[in-house]
Amino acid sequence: MAHLRSRRGLALAVPVVLSLTASLGLLPTAASAAPPSARAARAADGPDLAYVVNTRTDHRTIESVQRAIARNGGTIIETYDRIGVIVVHSANPDFGAALRAVRGVQSAGATRTAPLSAAGTTDEGAVQVLSKAEAARVGQRAAAGQEPLEADQWDLRAIGADKAAVVNPGSRSVTVGIIDTGVDDTHPDIAPNFSAAQSANCVSGKADTTYGAWRPADADHYHGTHVAGEIAAARNGIGVAGVAPGVKVASITVAQPDATQLFYPESVVCAFVFAADHGIEITNNSYYVDPWLYNCMDDPDQRAIVDAVNRAQLYAQRKGTLNVASAGNSNDDLDSHALTDTSSPDDSTATTRTVDPHECFDVPTQLPGVVTVSAVGVNDTKSYYSSYGRGVVDVAGPGGDKYQIPDTPSKNGRILSTLPNDQYGFLQGTSMASPHVAAVAALLKSTHPHATPARLLALLKAEADNPGCPAGPYDGDGDGVVDATCVGGKHVNGFYGSGVVDALRAVK
Repeated sequence: MAHLRSRRGLALAVPVVLSLTASLGLLPTAASAAPPSARAARAADGPDLAYVVNTRTDHRTIESVQRAIARNGGTIIETYDRIGVIVVHSANPDFGAALRAVRGVQSAGATRTAPLSAAGTTDEGAVQVLSKAEAARVGQRAAAGQEPLEADQWDLRAIGADKAAVVNPGSRSVTVGIIDTGVDDTHPDIAPNFSAAQSANCVSGKADTTYGAWRPADADHYHGTHVAGEIAAARNGIGVAGVAPGVKVASITVAQPDATQLFYPESVVCAFVFAADHGIEITNNSYYVDPWLYNCMDDPDQRAIVDAVNRAQLYAQRKGTLNVASAGNSNDDLDSHALTDTSSPDDSTATTRTVDPHECFDVPTQLPGVVTVSAVGVNDTKSYYSSYGRGVVDVAGPGGDKYQIPDTPSKNGRILSTLPNDQYGFLQGTSMASPHVAAVAALLKSTHPHATPARLLALLKAEADNPGCPAGPYDGDGDGVVDATCVGGKHVNGFYGSGVVDALRAVK
């Protein structure tokens, strides 16, 4: 499973990303392409890998690059001409270097380090399935007007979502796109608010809108279904309630269907473009793009990944989509200048490297305009696992914390939500915090239908409630060791950004 990290405020990072296309020519020159005879001989010598090729968006350039792709042993999977991104498969080991030397190509690189087979999410620990006996016991504690399992949903009460639902549960004209492992839209708590017309499977890098293609590969791919319930589980007298039970959710599946559940760049590019072109107002991104936890701009493959995904998410923003992402579960200070990455690449053999998150980017959360979310527990204190950083985190949301115990029937500090096959279960992680923020953003969009993504982010920050940095040392797991240092003041700080989102304020 993977994690998300981010930097916002980005006096250094944002200009680098925004000027990515323009600055490519300033980097060291890529290796020269092999002569035609060598290309022909080597075109099928290597394993079949996926690539992104990023070009100018005029048709003449794209057509010229497409011809070069074919000459160098590449097979085009999809061309996103609106953003100048071409998804390619090739067995030519020199394909990336050859394409980087082609006129009109601004960056090109492999999106994985292991061959294509015939991801990573930001939940912390295994799911805890709620048994039928436990569900019955919780149901006995439900108050009048509550959903049967709502007594265990401390997170709704923490951000006023239970009271907000009475004022405005959200508009049916607002859809949150869940870019994830797939959503079980047959679940009785999700079916009433599911939008099949805005759902697809983007695993290959090309959208498949075949009916049901958006569903999880199996019950172990539960992450997206859990996220969907947190956002928009219906208040229908069944199970749990979502933060915004009146809005719609769509599923854009990007996780590999095998046990790895990896989220590759071409799949995420497809997802952002699909969301933008199908009128999705908000996307939730509880993952990082595999295989690199951080994508360093001095590596041509990693640079191409940043370029491609950034083009896609900026396209979505221009079309009116707000993108929300989780900050990661490493308890890292993301405003530091040296972090240790031991997990990359996660699709082959990982190595240990030290990276500066101001120069090596977590994608998509570190891209400009993406809302970065840290996690809190029931005590409104940073979750022990949640990454943080002044000028990095925008806002916080309930993500759960097994060390912060609520006064609920199950005494479980994690987040209860929907699972495939009509089940329910507890998860914790910044993966769970991000959908709470996406749902509050959906409530804001319902109240302010003409708000732009930038305006929605400003509103999220304005209505948030900041608990401020802890008065004493932060010891998240209670082992007597200081685990993190909060920097900043009451209004903005490294643990919570502008604060924990508030659903009731959003609808008022």
